[in-house]
Order: sequence, then C-alpha cells, then structure tokens
Amino acid sequence: MDAEECDQRYKGLSIPTKLDHCVIHVSDWDRSNAFYTTVLGAELVARPTGYAYRFSDKQLNVHGPGVRPAEVARIPVAPGNSNLCFAWVGPIADAIAHLKRCDVAAEAGPMQRFGAKGAGMSVYFRDPDGSLMEFLSYA
Repeated sequence: MDAEECDQRYKGLSIPTKLDHCVIHVSDWDRSNAFYTTVLGAELVARPTGYAYRFSDKQLNVHGPGVRPAEVARIPVAPGNSNLCFAWVGPIADAIAHLKRCDVAAEAGPMQRFGAKGAGMSVYFRDPDGSLMEFLSYA
C-alpha cells in the first residue's frame, strides 16, 4: 500500500493505535530502579535481563547494563538523552513538594506548557543519568 492509498483508507477515521511503550537507556540499574519507582511511581517489572518501568497501561522498556536488544533505533537511545513528561494528578505545587521530599532538584518551573490534554503547569527535573523529566499538571 502506498502513502496515498493509506491516506485514503483512513481518511476521516481514527487510526486504531495508542502508545504502548517507549525505550529509555540507563547506566545503573539500582540507582534508576529506585528513582523511577520512588520519584515517578513506576511498577518495577523484572525481565529476563534488566527491567521495565510500568505506569498503568503504558511502559518504559529499559536498555541498560547487560541488555542486548534485538532491534534499536538508527541512533540508539543512550543514558541521559531522553525527555519524558508524566501527568501529575493534582496541583503542580504538590509535584514540587514531592520532588523536595525525594531530594530531587527542580530544574525549571513551574511554568505553563502544553501536553496531550492542552495547557497545564509543568516542573522539570532530571533522572540519575541526566534525562529531562517533566511533571505536567492539568489541575
């Protein structure tokens, strides 16, 4: 099927997709597992080698020490080069207080940003490898 044929097939219709997972890369399992479970609330999922971080019905598959993925992007993801946004349910001030309790420095914010549901307030911080993280509140 060429691009025009594909466009005509779904013209005016929703394409039946939703995000299932994406990939990040970490350099230290213990440090990253603690961060993603404690700061971001992930469920830690043990895999044959390494881990995944699950958030309800979405998942971060994690490349890290010992993981040899079968397929990778043309330029594979590396520790510290991801940028992820997590919706915070509640006021952004609560997210900032949570970061302080977890001893995670806010890098920027609060500031207005736009996400999948429109305008919200965001605060930015880093994971242990330096990837940019964002809490976005629509409250």
